[in-house]
Amino acid sequence: MPSAGAPIIVSAVFGRQDQGWFDAQRAAHFPPERNQLSAHLTLFHHLPPSAEAELKHRLAQETRGVRAPRARIGGLMSLGRGVAYRIESPDLVAIRHRLADAFAGLLTPQDAGGWRPHVTIQNKVQPNVAKLLLTSLSRDFVPREVEVAGLAAWWYRGGPWENISRHMFA
Repeated sequence: MPSAGAPIIVSAVFGRQDQGWFDAQRAAHFPPERNQLSAHLTLFHHLPPSAEAELKHRLAQETRGVRAPRARIGGLMSLGRGVAYRIESPDLVAIRHRLADAFAGLLTPQDAGGWRPHVTIQNKVQPNVAKLLLTSLSRDFVPREVEVAGLAAWWYRGGPWENISRHMFA
């Protein structure tokens, strides 16, 4: 049930194997006291609750009978106080662009600005700690394909996200 003012988050859904791998990376490197969520790739951080019905409709349109977008981990990103895996997927970028156009008047400045697709595996640590992890992971990094199995919408009420809907690719 929507609650007054609870924003909606939109994320990609990874295939089970890739989700498990990202979650293991996050468990190994994220400060445990701050690690409330599974690893995720956020498309939108804050859509208004009034957009719920239209968002579900558009997510279904983008996924129903549609082949999953190709995606890969293309590199590592410094977040200053953390580290993320950079996700490369022109098809997913196109989906996000269409959704951004549809909800243009409702987007926050963060969501209206440029999108840097990534999965955060470490955050809110001292910059020197983040730099050490980035250096360590960069040594053996090899780009690899990841499965984007669907798209999901979530309520954000200050804690772990609450699922609204999942829309799986064909």
